[in-house]
Amino acid sequence: MIPLLTWTWPDSAAEIAAVLAVTLVLRFVLRRAIRTGVRTSLAVADRHRASMSDAEGTTSRNERVLGKLTGAVDARHQARVRTTGSVLTNAVDVVLVVLMTLTILRVLGVPLEPVLAASGIGGVALAFGAQSLVKDYISGILMIFEDQFGVGDLIDTGEVIGTVEAVGLRVTRLRDGGGQVWYVRNGEIQRVGNQSQGWSTAIVDVPIAASEDPARALDILREVTAEVFADEQYADVLLEEPAVAGVNEISVGSIILRILAKTAPNQQWGVQRDLLARSLEALHAAGVKDPLPPAAAPPATS
Repeated sequence: MIPLLTWTWPDSAAEIAAVLAVTLVLRFVLRRAIRTGVRTSLAVADRHRASMSDAEGTTSRNERVLGKLTGAVDARHQARVRTTGSVLTNAVDVVLVVLMTLTILRVLGVPLEPVLAASGIGGVALAFGAQSLVKDYISGILMIFEDQFGVGDLIDTGEVIGTVEAVGLRVTRLRDGGGQVWYVRNGEIQRVGNQSQGWSTAIVDVPIAASEDPARALDILREVTAEVFADEQYADVLLEEPAVAGVNEISVGSIILRILAKTAPNQQWGVQRDLLARSLEALHAAGVKDPLPPAAAPPATS
């Protein structure tokens, strides 16, 4: 009968102690390297925020408005870095524990071939059964690490458009414009359109009658955009003065004039509504006529 364990004093005890010591040293070194990487990344973000704060009085309005968003961006960066560090730390612990256990079993004379064979068969079966789960977790880790989106971002996943409420390793929770909550598996997200990174653009189309002078109407709209840009309520919203692009479309009975405004992320909707309201009010005050209804529009001449 072959004994299950082979124990020789003090050789076996010394070998096990050496395995434990090497494992603890490796764990200390790897965890320290991860913590150093996390601290370095956070320090870079802190220096960037400090430089933006120091230069706030000397930069353009565009840079100043974007600089005020740096705090939220850095906070998300810190959360992403800490999450990645936590995942790496847990992975290191799991790998080291498995290797240490197998090494100790080898020292004790336990045949590892049956164990490894059984583990291989079980691993294959588990991989087939949980491959979608593994895919979700890997995709979640990569999305967090790459900062594809974060809480508060308005994103388009292909299946649903909504605001991110939570980002997990397996699922992402969104709330669409109707208030419905969606749970999207990270492994099923093939593409992401993020409308909240960098800046947004407000597009305003102002209609006037085809009989009106477009040049005169454009001059009026330029006065409106200058007024909106000088308004204090948009000091932290508009990155630059809205641009009157000019005539965008001509149809029977109407001319469409377009205004473009560069805003802070997700702030374009309010700017669009206010610009349109002020533009129509200014045009009416100047006597510029609205487009005629389709039935009342003069017939097109050949």
